[in-house]
Amino acid sequence: MRKDQGVSEFRIVVLASGNGTNLQAILDRLHGREGLVVVGVGSDKREARALGRARAAGVETAVFPREEFGGRGARDAAMGEWVAGLAPDLVALAGYMQILSAEFVGRFRDRLVNVHPSLLPAFPGLDAVGQALAAGAEATGVTVHFVDEGVDTGPVILQRQVPVPPNGDREELENALHAVEHELYPEAIRMLARGEARIDADDLPKVADR
Repeated sequence: MRKDQGVSEFRIVVLASGNGTNLQAILDRLHGREGLVVVGVGSDKREARALGRARAAGVETAVFPREEFGGRGARDAAMGEWVAGLAPDLVALAGYMQILSAEFVGRFRDRLVNVHPSLLPAFPGLDAVGQALAAGAEATGVTVHFVDEGVDTGPVILQRQVPVPPNGDREELENALHAVEHELYPEAIRMLARGEARIDADDLPKVADR
């Protein structure tokens, strides 16, 4: 966290691949408030709507298409340099659909978070909604977690349950999950900025009493 003339600033970089609705929630609920500021939005896709949302908010953007680099490692090295140059306190994945290299994760360890549409460890990876429906689950949910080298295996920061519609309607469930994501992700980021959640020495998340 930077401090300039006595004013604290918590700097956030967001990585997104698509529409950017979670980014928009972060911009609407956090950006420019309580010392929180989104300082950059990066993407692997030039056509990602998230980039337009960032530009509309006056936030710096950058694009790192994998095909323009010699592979994931080279792309993540370049992206890591850009992210590091923005001196972030937190790197938030918001619908970023590329697997990050171990080197990138290590570089931003304990500052890298993600939101996932299930109650992890249930239904990790791709199509968590489809997994929940196929399993006949009565409830699923949303998890905000630290990112490690595994697939949705990092320590949990916050979770919230979402009931599966009795008729198993996928669109209805997705809409309910998105609504919770848009509330829970900014809430978790605010907790991190306040020091109410962190990775402790035993590699377990510590959440302060609220």
